[in-house]
Amino acid sequence: MTEPGPEGGQPAGLLASLQRLAATFLEILQTRVEIVATEFEEERERIRELVVYSILTLFFASAGLLLFTLFVVILYWDTQRLNVIGGFALLYLALGIVSGLLLRRRLKSRPRLFAATLSELTKDRHRLGDQEAGK
Repeated sequence: MTEPGPEGGQPAGLLASLQRLAATFLEILQTRVEIVATEFEEERERIRELVVYSILTLFFASAGLLLFTLFVVILYWDTQRLNVIGGFALLYLALGIVSGLLLRRRLKSRPRLFAATLSELTKDRHRLGDQEAGK
């Protein structure tokens, strides 16, 4: 049996158990905050990378398309210039629609933000529920 602590009738072991419980809770909380911070950093890095690649892609694709279009229009300047310009306009419009649809699908399929953190919190809740049920 434990001896009475400084509070009077409560055992000294109870205070130590509460301190260990608080320390464990703080360790779990710190781990979860670190996971959130890591996931936030990864998401920020992913977005930065997507922006840089998007800008580069737009620049080089636009320059290439402009030069190619000018080449073909000048090539057919004397015979079919309006047909060529109309054809390129339709082609660019179709490509713009397709790329917009692909972008929309890509934005919808991104991984859920803080998924690992939520998973760990769910595991913690189930573990605590199992411990409560075992008592």
